[in-house]
Amino acid sequence: MDKVNSIDIEQKLDYQFKSKELLAEALRHSSFVNEQLVSDLRDNERLEFLGDAVLNLIVGHILMERYPQMKEGDLSRTRANLVNETQLATMARAIELGSYLQLGKGEIQTQGMEKNSILAGAYEALIAALYLDSGYKATFSIIEKNFVPIVDQVQSASDSYDYKSRLQEWAQEKHGAIPNYKVVNEQGPDHDKTFWVLVKVFGIEAQGTGKNKKTAEQDAARKALEQLNEAS
Repeated sequence: MDKVNSIDIEQKLDYQFKSKELLAEALRHSSFVNEQLVSDLRDNERLEFLGDAVLNLIVGHILMERYPQMKEGDLSRTRANLVNETQLATMARAIELGSYLQLGKGEIQTQGMEKNSILAGAYEALIAALYLDSGYKATFSIIEKNFVPIVDQVQSASDSYDYKSRLQEWAQEKHGAIPNYKVVNEQGPDHDKTFWVLVKVFGIEAQGTGKNKKTAEQDAARKALEQLNEAS
């Protein structure tokens, strides 16, 4: 790895690797390795596998600490909103990770350094390299620093989808099916529409409203759950 690049990315991470080879491996995509004559080069796929587990463990740990009253299902949904390809690619772009990756000629030509799948995988590999180089405590601190600022944002988004998720869980658990949502009305100009959505699930009907279809679906699901609570 280029020395300048090594120093640059370490500064962005606020961490200095003891093993530069671990860092180099984390940034080495399989497309690059496949083009090399040297047979003992390792790509970052094994580190990607480990990094996925480390991220899920540490982000789960952070959520447990920050939200002691949150139930298991909500914890799982919130973690899934944090540890997924789109979010990890965003984290990778925040440290310009794509510019440090070693890619094959084909991936370079197709802008592989901007692909979510490659960026997310490299970010996971980088986390694994940190973990192997420094252990759990140091890795926890780095992940916490990067993820905590977005935890509250993602949690708010998760809350907005909670009613629909809970209604679906109930329907699947009790009846092995999913609720049916249908837009029954919409009014207003394109830039300021209001939607009415009807949800039906095993004899229960509820209508919700919102400024977009998703919000109206959430409102309908919330009202359906209220009916379930009143009936129980």
